[in-house]
Amino acid sequence: MEKIIVLLHGFGEDHRIFEKQITALSKDYAVLAPDLPGSGILTQHNWEEGTEKIEWLAHWVNEQLESKGIEKCIMLGHSMGGYITLSFAEQYPEKLEAFGLIHSTAFADTDAKKETRQKAIIFMEEKEPFTFLKTAIPGLFGPDFSVKHPEIIAGLVEDAKAFTLPALTAYYRAMMARPDRTHVLEDLQVPILLVAGTDDQAVPIADLLQQASIPAVGHFHILKDVGHMGMLEAGDALNTILLNFITSV
Repeated sequence: MEKIIVLLHGFGEDHRIFEKQITALSKDYAVLAPDLPGSGILTQHNWEEGTEKIEWLAHWVNEQLESKGIEKCIMLGHSMGGYITLSFAEQYPEKLEAFGLIHSTAFADTDAKKETRQKAIIFMEEKEPFTFLKTAIPGLFGPDFSVKHPEIIAGLVEDAKAFTLPALTAYYRAMMARPDRTHVLEDLQVPILLVAGTDDQAVPIADLLQQASIPAVGHFHILKDVGHMGMLEAGDALNTILLNFITSV
């Protein structure tokens, strides 16, 4: 049976962030890379009460898989997409052959991180979402990449104009409320991939080093001189890591 790879994007992104990965993985595997509610083609998603949760987003992902008749997959999530992947693993462990966290963490937000997100919500409510994103997005990249490829960052900033205030505040509230899920890394006896960037300011490599030894079948990789956006900053290197991981499953 053909392996099915599910890619979940992060905050302020849509499925196109995985363009290089989709191209590489699609040569040998079936790839599903949905836009999450509030992003991409679902930008105008109506956030009903009780849906501003990582758990609900994981449930939504499960509904997409069920609608396509997908019973088993390998799920790989970037940043917020990794938080959703962990919640999916907690709720539907039988549906995962393996999973991976790309610049993501099983730790809950620290109090300081929650405060930073809350301030961002207030800023977006007082100003506008794009004013926040055009400042935040460049900080996700390592310094070398920022100097060499300002046009890529500018393209992401331009795409960010599509995001609405309800979507971005829903994402932040969901991330702030998520619990620690390191137990998922320990409990699931499936291959688990962790990918860290040495220059990642959003998910510090120190956090992932603490989690690297938790999985029974763990794969841990470090992308040197890379920030939070390995899909773009080191696309070829990340593709090699992903392909080797998938092949090993």
